[in-house]
Amino acid sequence: MIVSAEGKIAGVMGWPVRHSLSPRVHGYWLRQHGIDGAYIPLAVRPEAFAGAIRALADVGFRGVNITVPHKTAAVAVCDQVDGTARRIGAVNTVVFADGRLHGSNSDAYGFLENIRQGAPDWIAGAGPAVVLGAGGAARAVVAALADAGVPKVHVCNRSAERAAALCREVGGPSAAVAWADRASVLGEAALLVNATSLGMAGQPPLALDLARLPAAALVTDLVYVPLETPLLAAARARGNRVVDGLGMLLHQARPGFAAWFGVFPDVTPDLRAFVLKQRAS
Repeated sequence: MIVSAEGKIAGVMGWPVRHSLSPRVHGYWLRQHGIDGAYIPLAVRPEAFAGAIRALADVGFRGVNITVPHKTAAVAVCDQVDGTARRIGAVNTVVFADGRLHGSNSDAYGFLENIRQGAPDWIAGAGPAVVLGAGGAARAVVAALADAGVPKVHVCNRSAERAAALCREVGGPSAAVAWADRASVLGEAALLVNATSLGMAGQPPLALDLARLPAAALVTDLVYVPLETPLLAAARARGNRVVDGLGMLLHQARPGFAAWFGVFPDVTPDLRAFVLKQRAS
């Protein structure tokens, strides 16, 4: 698509950024809606981040997504940060408006929308959740579950200190559980979330005995390479409903696209197929 001088420009900032699927996602929506605009990958070293994001605002960009390793630094750089991003401690979406940088975090939104699309009958209040991990993704998940009304969230991480810090800083009905006890808390779980990199291609597997997990529990994995992780395969084999992690990536992109390009896009089977084709190439 040819972009005119009046075209709307946004992008994604990271270091490195070549792995990001965001340009493909936003490019699909730009073409689908016939929008005069572009979404550009921007490789920015950490020491140059603050100056680079201000420069983009000065030259007419509408805003940017933020990916690793800049999400935490973006909290300090933005002029305004919404409450969700502050609780999570990271910004992944920045809108440039009125000479100011407005930061937010759409990961919590993306997580919940993926669950709701993949398992429409899921009820937040049905029972406790078990979240594995205590990094940025886990923080977004715990915030999302607390806000949705999940009555209790067990946070299990290999570092007990990080799990405790997550519960303290994100808040809500969360409690840290020792990594060694992760299987023991599955007995009352209505939702199991893997928010670690375990099970990702090239990473060690997630060792977890699902024997105590109720058959009615929903299982989701934020890893999407492979799309069906060993955890999801094991859960599916024993009859649990499962939701893969690709949808979180797609749904979290929607609020930014709407803010920059003026259309709130849909996550469709065609979009999933388009992104998966790129990932496989």
